[in-house]
Amino acid sequence: MNFSTQMNEQTVTFAAICQIASAVQKISRTGEYNEEALALLLNGITVTSPKNTLDVYGSDAENVKEGLQVLINHLGDENKQKDPELTRYIVSLLNLERRLSKNKKQLSQLGERISQAKRQQDHYDITSDTMLNSLASIYSDLISPLGARIQVAGEPAILKQEANQHKIRALLLAGIRSAVLWRQVGGKRRNILFARSKILNCAKNILNQIH
Repeated sequence: MNFSTQMNEQTVTFAAICQIASAVQKISRTGEYNEEALALLLNGITVTSPKNTLDVYGSDAENVKEGLQVLINHLGDENKQKDPELTRYIVSLLNLERRLSKNKKQLSQLGERISQAKRQQDHYDITSDTMLNSLASIYSDLISPLGARIQVAGEPAILKQEANQHKIRALLLAGIRSAVLWRQVGGKRRNILFARSKILNCAKNILNQIH
């Protein structure tokens, strides 16, 4: 399958946003998320010059399989039980990215801070406490002040733990990265409404290719 077609690129990046929203939800409720899957999502933050869109997600559409499934569940009509919390996270990430795109100063600082994080990655694993702390602080310092904060719901005892707070903020930064990419490949919020069936069919085709 040619993943460089615009619809495929939009679908893969939107699926990544859905997957990140799902990861945030899992950590906030259980405190647990697969380490390998977490690393993959966070690595995308520091892939700033990808050869192609899929490059940001480990060059394999299988890595966003969970997100494709979330996308199908949420945009499709087969599943009547939509999860409003997940939808809120996805919409909030798109809104925050939109605000970021209009703020040249924050964008410039974001680029600098991500370059610093990239250098740190030479010495630490992306899921190490040091890197999680670093990515979380980028989110807190540069994205949160843009307004429309994302209120993460979950188990209070789990959300109180600093390690989980860092993971969630680092993931939200990864969500912003995917939202930036989604817009760069032509993603628009009105497409979600008006090109819903196209996105759905594309997600199903990609999933079939993976299987």
